[in-house]
Amino acid sequence: MSAYELSEAAEEEERQKKRAPWGVIALVLLTGLALIRNGSGEFDVGPPQPAAAAAADGRTAAGVLGRAPTPLPYAEPDRVRIPAIRVDAPVMAVGLDADGWVGAPPPEDPNLAGWFTGGVSPGEKGTAVVVGHVDNKLGPAVFYGLGALKKGNRVEVSRKDGKTAVFEIYGIEVFEKSDFPGDRVYASKGSPELRVITCGGGFSKANGYDGNVVAFARLVEVR
Repeated sequence: MSAYELSEAAEEEERQKKRAPWGVIALVLLTGLALIRNGSGEFDVGPPQPAAAAAADGRTAAGVLGRAPTPLPYAEPDRVRIPAIRVDAPVMAVGLDADGWVGAPPPEDPNLAGWFTGGVSPGEKGTAVVVGHVDNKLGPAVFYGLGALKKGNRVEVSRKDGKTAVFEIYGIEVFEKSDFPGDRVYASKGSPELRVITCGGGFSKANGYDGNVVAFARLVEVR
């Protein structure tokens, strides 16, 4: 093994050590995303919520596709696109803040998503996580339309290695933050998957949104 390969192996081992224990971090991640909906009245109906028929199925990528794409190596994401809801946004890295919460992108920038660095990168084997605000004080933000997605819609993640990981949505659901199924949402399925998460469910001015919309997607193509 060359010195370069040894260095790459050491870096990957260090990344594995830093990856989050999902069962511990699930609720913390989502608590930090609640925002107060715009008070102008223009958006008082709230963001779209997933239909019951859009719930995730339990099939694997191999079972659906016949053959799942080969997992990609580590590379940071650069941009996320969801054509069905006109999302085209840069992606920044987010980690744990001083209080142990997973950080969210700055709310002042409505068109910005965050990739949680404690998980895998999009396209790697395992479950990658991308988060973003549903709104801010001025109106809808990057993932306002997330609940309107349907099975079969695609999420494209451009990576800094020049590759684009294309994921197909196989479920879209809303979960109460007080009863969030962390293991179901975050556990590795043995193949590259992606979760896109924002706030949703009921809303109050005192507590913000009481749930989270989660899009479940699996890798179907690499460009």
